[in-house]
Amino acid sequence: MDYKALALEILENVGGKDNVRGVVHCATRLRFTLKDDSAAKTDTLKKIKGVLSVVNAGGQYQIVIGPDVPQVYQEVISIGGFEASAPVDDPDAKKEDNRSQLSKILESIASIFQPIIPAITGAGLLKALMALCSSLGILKGGTQTYIILNAMADAAFYFMPILLAASCARKFKCNQGNALALAGVLVYPSFIQLLNGQEAITFLGFLPVTKAVYVSSVIPIILGVWFMSKVEHFVQKISPQAIKFFSVPLVSLLVGGTVTITLLGPIGSWCSEWIKALFVWLNAAAPWIVPTVVGIFSPMLVMTGTHYGLIPIGTNNLATVKWDTVVGPGMLTSNVAQGAAGFAVGLRSKNPDTKQQASSAGLTAVLGITEPVLYGVNLKFTFPLYAAMIGGGVGGLYLGLTRVARFAGGSPGLLVLPAYIPNADVTALGYTMSNLYNAVIGVIISMVVAFCASYIMFGIWAKKGRLAPEEINGVAELPKVSDDDIVALANGKFIGPDEIKDPMFSGQDMGQTVAIEPYDGTIAAPVNGEIEMFFETGHAFGMRMTNGTGLLIHIGVDTVNLKGAGFTPLKKKGDKVKAGEPIVKVDLDLLKKAGYSSQTMLVITEPLDEDKPIKFVEFGLSVTRGQKINKGE
Repeated sequence: MDYKALALEILENVGGKDNVRGVVHCATRLRFTLKDDSAAKTDTLKKIKGVLSVVNAGGQYQIVIGPDVPQVYQEVISIGGFEASAPVDDPDAKKEDNRSQLSKILESIASIFQPIIPAITGAGLLKALMALCSSLGILKGGTQTYIILNAMADAAFYFMPILLAASCARKFKCNQGNALALAGVLVYPSFIQLLNGQEAITFLGFLPVTKAVYVSSVIPIILGVWFMSKVEHFVQKISPQAIKFFSVPLVSLLVGGTVTITLLGPIGSWCSEWIKALFVWLNAAAPWIVPTVVGIFSPMLVMTGTHYGLIPIGTNNLATVKWDTVVGPGMLTSNVAQGAAGFAVGLRSKNPDTKQQASSAGLTAVLGITEPVLYGVNLKFTFPLYAAMIGGGVGGLYLGLTRVARFAGGSPGLLVLPAYIPNADVTALGYTMSNLYNAVIGVIISMVVAFCASYIMFGIWAKKGRLAPEEINGVAELPKVSDDDIVALANGKFIGPDEIKDPMFSGQDMGQTVAIEPYDGTIAAPVNGEIEMFFETGHAFGMRMTNGTGLLIHIGVDTVNLKGAGFTPLKKKGDKVKAGEPIVKVDLDLLKKAGYSSQTMLVITEPLDEDKPIKFVEFGLSVTRGQKINKGE
């Protein structure tokens, strides 16, 4: 994959770099914050080779790339001059933000939690591996090695407020050092000791300080940094320039710290306790509900970006009660079900491209990353999505009925099954190794049900004519083409000069001309040779056959007026191509709506021997791209 070329195409079609406020990336997506979403050409982006799908949700314009997203992201920030892993501010952008409040909240949640996920995932899995080694007798508790490893595994959770403070500072646009200092207050040893004491606590002699637990907490520091950012911005405005250097951090920390420990911290702690109590109650009263619902609807949450709303709940549960039944179990069964549904498509489809994509994307899904299979396979055919929802729901129901919980973070998939091994923190709560065994059984149930459902539904969809012929019968190989042959450049109706709607081409003023009315949007090379020129608008290109003959391919009538809209070049000037190889993708619906004919002309501009012109076979036939359409003399 040419990452630079792909990045250039993406930036051009999101409205240019001037339309980008900021860009970050997750495991599979480029996540743009655009000034004007309407300036992005969504349909064109979806057709770019290397783009699996486009989603505008959660306050972000998301372009699904797949596992290659880090490389594409590096090219995007390099070309656009954006700041890596952080939003790009535009002080001149005063455009009103018309996003819904829910979208704004979800975007904030995503940007706050995304940077800390690797830390808590690594720490959580280390904790799970320690539990496994302890159960096998490889690692003994209380040893120096155990203590050091435990520090590595616990640090990310113990100092959760500090991790969150760093990402909150970037989100709320305040000084990161001050935010980290505020988080340090919440986990400062003598302050914790004061909170754990028996005496009532006051600050400045009259402000009551509510006793709360801030170690491993989530909500208090988010509220605290948000408030401190407001204080900082206010002091920045009113403070004289000469004293800003010390007045801003002093007032921000003093006022922000005071309000956090006396008001916002306790509120956040109470919220955490309420969330904890809710899921403890759910786990006791109806443990099957949440994993089942999440197992069924997780693909929909991912599609809309609302799955980020579950992340703080799961993180809070792991940090407080030490187990989670919200994000982990339900998403585990959903992810592996999506992968299994994709495997079934790969097994049944006769299309080599579908087989390859479904197999590789399915493997990625069962390992925890579902976007490639979701957008590249399951949504494309729809029936594997239904199969995945069925499998995810059935598996989630089993995990719920057997009260399976996870004890560490990580992208839900086969690689994080060690997170279901009970550690020392939860064995006292009654969890045993049966938790892991039931997790494995639930995964197997999800995969088997989803695979079987997808396998059966493939046949049903085929009988109802809902699948393309190549999915059922395979892709016919292009005929072997010699350097003197010209082939059909598209699937469509092969028409003669008299039927061409453009007088210049119908009169054959530029040379021998034929045309095809394409049935789909793929325009291919009609010969073996080299692309000699490519119009910037993408509506026409010239080729030089290997035998020296010159050709012009013109897509549509008067389509130059579209100024490139609807045309996505797949090749460039100077590329050597084979007959039948795709050159341009065309949005035929866009051409039709704009009132332009899609007739595509092929002109022999420079025959080698004018005394022996090329003769074409009879007109009026439907042809398949790559089919020979001439007889040379």
